[in-house]
Amino acid sequence: GMLVTLLFVGPVVINGIENLPALEPGKPAPVYIANHASQIDVAVVYYLKRRWRWIAKSSTMFLPGVGQIMYLGDHVLIDRIPKKKKSSDDASSSKTSSTGARNLYKKSDQSIQDGVPMFFFPQGTRRLGERLPFKDGAYKVAKNNDSTLIPVSIHIPLNAWNSSYPFGKADPVVLTVHKPIVTKDKDIETLKKESSDIIYSVLPD
Repeated sequence: GMLVTLLFVGPVVINGIENLPALEPGKPAPVYIANHASQIDVAVVYYLKRRWRWIAKSSTMFLPGVGQIMYLGDHVLIDRIPKKKKSSDDASSSKTSSTGARNLYKKSDQSIQDGVPMFFFPQGTRRLGERLPFKDGAYKVAKNNDSTLIPVSIHIPLNAWNSSYPFGKADPVVLTVHKPIVTKDKDIETLKKESSDIIYSVLPD
């Protein structure tokens, strides 16, 4: 991820690095959450130099290189089933998938209890320049395990895809690591609002 960023995206600046958990965070491990605006996000966050597992669509397995890394890294792969197609037939077919959506929480909980953090983009999908609402998944996992949340703001310059880098100067990608959020005695809606406000507080309107 760091090599791809260096070769094709540009420099990365990290603020709040003192807020990062230790390399071995203990048990239960924390849950990282970040805004999701671009495919670049997945690469640049490796500049934090921490270990975690992703949740990704099982179709990621078919991406050359990336799929093999996801498999060997024991990341959580799920099948997304469109709401309008959630029938008994769909439920039956999902049983043959690598990891059905119903196992998302089980696999995530196991990782956290083993001391390996999970990394979520709570928006669930990416949209450059638009603030999508945060979904519940990351917060359910954190609450299930009494994990702390580590909010990360990712600012990707809007010209990142059409700059002259590496032949010219590029605006830096900026990662901001915020102070951990304790999840105990807070409901999911409160955590969603608190973390969303924190993450977007340092991003452009």
